[in-house]
Amino acid sequence: MRQIDTKDFAAAYARGVNAEEAAISAGIAPVRAKLDGLKLLLKSTVRRQVRRARAALFSDEAEVRAGLERLAYGRANDAVALAFCEEVTPEMLAGADLYNVSEIKKVKGGGVEIKFFDRQKALEALAELNDRQQQDKRARSLVEEIYGRAETPGEAESDGEC
Repeated sequence: MRQIDTKDFAAAYARGVNAEEAAISAGIAPVRAKLDGLKLLLKSTVRRQVRRARAALFSDEAEVRAGLERLAYGRANDAVALAFCEEVTPEMLAGADLYNVSEIKKVKGGGVEIKFFDRQKALEALAELNDRQQQDKRARSLVEEIYGRAETPGEAESDGEC
């Protein structure tokens, strides 16, 4: 396994919880990504990085953003591979990333119909989320300009008094 930035892997894994996708995102070649991603997860330092990345990432709004990003930008490779497979095994299903799939049906003629979540709607929802965050930032900025910046615990300098 070549040297990669494990923080990039940990951040990608925390967002998508898919070792293969996280490894590819961190720069590992797709043919080695699944194995190398799993090897990285065996390292305690990487697991600690993943825990820190999740803690920083997953507030309620961050969870929504991560899900929408995964719907909007996620890969459909596993679902397409299953559609073209002659015989699907339980192991194949268990290992497949079907996050973007909204529905799977067997068609009477012997085929498979796969419906995916609407990427455009996910992108629109992300845009709305970004707009809301920008409005919140502007509102906070205006309040700080009018009333001054509020101190958070640990910011105030101690003058020795209780």
